[in-house]
Amino acid sequence: MSQNNDSLVRLPLPSDGPLDPPAEWKRLRERCPVATAELPSGDTGALLTRYGHIKALLSDTRFSRPTAEDSGARIAPEGGGGASTNSDMSLSVPQKGEGHLRWRRLLGKYFTAKRMTALRPGMTAMAEGLVDDMAKSGTPADLKAAVGFPLPVYVICDLLGAPAEDRDRFSYWSDAFLNVDRYTGDETKGAHSAFLTYMTDLVAAKRARPGEDVISMLIDESRAEGEGLSDSELVATGMGLLVAGHETTANMIGKMVAMLLADRTRWEQLLADPSLVRTAVEEVLRSDANLGGFGTRRYLTEDFDLDGTVLPSGTTVFCLLSAANRDERAFPDPNALDLTRSPNPHLTFGGGIHSCLGQSLARTELQVVLEVLLRRLPNLELAVPVPELQRVEGLTVGGLREVPVRW
Repeated sequence: MSQNNDSLVRLPLPSDGPLDPPAEWKRLRERCPVATAELPSGDTGALLTRYGHIKALLSDTRFSRPTAEDSGARIAPEGGGGASTNSDMSLSVPQKGEGHLRWRRLLGKYFTAKRMTALRPGMTAMAEGLVDDMAKSGTPADLKAAVGFPLPVYVICDLLGAPAEDRDRFSYWSDAFLNVDRYTGDETKGAHSAFLTYMTDLVAAKRARPGEDVISMLIDESRAEGEGLSDSELVATGMGLLVAGHETTANMIGKMVAMLLADRTRWEQLLADPSLVRTAVEEVLRSDANLGGFGTRRYLTEDFDLDGTVLPSGTTVFCLLSAANRDERAFPDPNALDLTRSPNPHLTFGGGIHSCLGQSLARTELQVVLEVLLRRLPNLELAVPVPELQRVEGLTVGGLREVPVRW
């Protein structure tokens, strides 16, 4: 892979505004679709920005996320935090082959659209309570803190059968795993150790006294198939679900509301036709320019030919999903936020055998929050100008620090 000054890009890329895409995306897609990324660690990898290239790589069953055994590019510097970004130390589940497919098949039985539909009334009641509490506290309010953060925590705690009162600990653990520069390596290791102990105790409790939660279901289903998941696999699954199931959705709720209120004609369009909520959520997911500055990683275990550019075995590839979602080759007028856009084959949840298992859950939570806000607070608006919104820096899943609103 040729490396010259034009193709060298330092991640994360800057953007002009908190909701704006980096201008560099368009140049890369047009002139340098296979670039070289330099990470905060100093390591380098290949960087993809085109929809077709990223979809092809994500759909290739030969390649998976880098594991601790791979010599993959590290995101965080040595001694820095973000343990999960460097070694995926919290993941003990199989990352490839038949073992991974079996694990996904077991877990996929729980995260179905049908089951999410059954959970919807409970989610709606939770969201209504949180929105009503925010309204009682008065305006202005931080929608992310009042609704965006607690709802996914309540939901994922319910799914795992974990006490919701532990949500502050979950928040700290998630942040320690997903933030590249806020914590030291020792702090991240300490968070990992505490989280590991917590989840080990929770799995033991589920084995002793099963409930209706996902861990109990995995224990039962794997026994039924004749080969139970190990405790380490169950612990890693619980940890992964708890981190991914609340941090990403909490940030996305805040960004969704900010994007829809940034131009209030969008909010008015939804008030006039609430049936657009589903397509609006998909369009917000596609248009999110702050999905994460480092993209989705794949580790190449053999050479990979990408339209004539050969990426050698041993390369770590960084797939910028948000950049792909703005590719004019895949989406007409990609920079327009079209709340009626359909079909909308965005790559926000990844693709192939490693696509996000919790995407039905995330979609349901986003739809529920939007429906409740439209119904309860139709006069909702941002309390600060869009340029004053601040991104969370250093987080591998992008978000806004606060989403100040009034009504």
